[in-house]
Amino acid sequence: MRLRALLDTDALGLRLLGGEDELDRTVRGVMTTDLRDPSRYLSGGELVLTGLAWRRGAADSEPFVRLLAGAGVTALAAGEAELGAVPEDLIVACARHRLPLFAVNESVAFATITEHVVRQVSGERAGDLAAVVDRHRRMMTSGPAGGGPDVVLDLLGSDLDLGAWVLSSTGRLIAGPGATGPALPAELCARLAAEHLAAARTGRRGPHRVAAGSTTYSLFPISSTGRGPGPTGGAGDVRRTVLSDWLLAVEADAGDWPAERLDLLYGVTQLIAVERDRRDAARTVRRRLAQEVLELVQAGAAPAEIAARLRVAAPVLLPGLGAAPHWQIVVARVEWDGGEVDSGPAAQSLLEEILVDPLATGPEPSDRIAVAHTGEEAIALVPLPAVSTEHDGSESGIHADTLLAAVRGPLTAGLDDDGRLTLGVSAAVHSAEGLRGALEEARHARRVAAARAGRVCAAGHQELASHVLLLPFVPDDVRRAFTARLLDPLRDYDRRHRAELIPTLEAFLDCDGSWTRCATRLHLHVNTLRYRVGRIEQLTSRDLSRLEDKLDFFLALRMS
Repeated sequence: MRLRALLDTDALGLRLLGGEDELDRTVRGVMTTDLRDPSRYLSGGELVLTGLAWRRGAADSEPFVRLLAGAGVTALAAGEAELGAVPEDLIVACARHRLPLFAVNESVAFATITEHVVRQVSGERAGDLAAVVDRHRRMMTSGPAGGGPDVVLDLLGSDLDLGAWVLSSTGRLIAGPGATGPALPAELCARLAAEHLAAARTGRRGPHRVAAGSTTYSLFPISSTGRGPGPTGGAGDVRRTVLSDWLLAVEADAGDWPAERLDLLYGVTQLIAVERDRRDAARTVRRRLAQEVLELVQAGAAPAEIAARLRVAAPVLLPGLGAAPHWQIVVARVEWDGGEVDSGPAAQSLLEEILVDPLATGPEPSDRIAVAHTGEEAIALVPLPAVSTEHDGSESGIHADTLLAAVRGPLTAGLDDDGRLTLGVSAAVHSAEGLRGALEEARHARRVAAARAGRVCAAGHQELASHVLLLPFVPDDVRRAFTARLLDPLRDYDRRHRAELIPTLEAFLDCDGSWTRCATRLHLHVNTLRYRVGRIEQLTSRDLSRLEDKLDFFLALRMS
């Protein structure tokens, strides 16, 4: 904005004391100071407001004004509340350095001037940036030369001083304000995604505001380019899209933003949605390959035919591999209460997103993911460059116990109280003959996960040869009766005497009945441990030296 516009604004109460020929200067910011040397905090183009507390005598005006002029300040405004009329020595110094000088009436607060300048400058920047964003949108829609979302986020940072990040529904950081911009901690990304999903499930129009410590973030939904901003078309539509849409997190409180700035940010989300749709379209070939391979497997095709299709798929999923990879299968299902929503596509998008981090090996780790969906089920065909045996005997690759660790919070919020996500993970196989068994293994593991409590659950192939496979299918009344008979006497005794018999029993079984290791873990003398175990045996009429009784206690603790 121009100095002339400030002088013409009656509500600001500014009176020009010098610099009439300089009124076409541009104001790019505002700063209030009473420091004798504020130059280190100036970047040029500011209107400086001062109450003159730095001035002890006439000799102080010249060096103060010289510093402002050297820093490229646009103008100086001196308040009359402290000293009355602006001193003549300050007027002379400003004239010497060609620095426009205003007097601020004592009835006008500096905050009023600051708010007016910031609002005007910000509005002009938003208008300029809107034109840039529009040009960038045209480049993005005509081809890949636009530079992706990072370029737009850099524009928001440089032109509007807004930190902004693009996140997936699981809290994965997709784009940020360049290498020099601030990074968001993974925990904060997960929380913002969870807050966004919870708010979106209510159907409320964004942006949604979230306070994280002393910082407020505004969350804008990034929907498919086929849908505009704001609420979607109903509960079913929300369920289908909320788990796969991206979001734009802006480090600012948009609650009092003018309509122009909100429109600009929604334009940015539509621009980023173009890139999202482009990435989604790039997965089409991989999805088709997975669909073809799985159709052959389920139809009982000859291993040679399946192997031939895998040889076609391997170079697409793992370019330059040079040898046939091992394969792993992950099965996912999203279920909603009522069952009226077609959740196959949602499960497919979610599975593609969830598998990005475990497979991250480069700038586009999603290139390794091939996911098909049949009905309500999504099936991922995952190539592994090599399968080695770890020190504990387990195979490398995707593990069910870590697959959902980083995304459980956001997805639980998105599923709210009427949806579930369950996943099953197979062992790795090295040939076409093993794919059919791997698919069945992953499906069985998913059913084990579905029998557990919780909105987001996963199970792996290791659990199919363990008691863990059986426990979820024990009827609830049988579970309650079995655990009550063994554990209720111990719980009652602990409640009355604070004896910690239950924790002692858990530690004793976990240490395989070793008195020394268990005593060390519990920080007890061995004799104290023997007394507690004896009390357990007395209360339950069981013998913890017998394998059968140890097994009964172990199962009771697992089912409780």
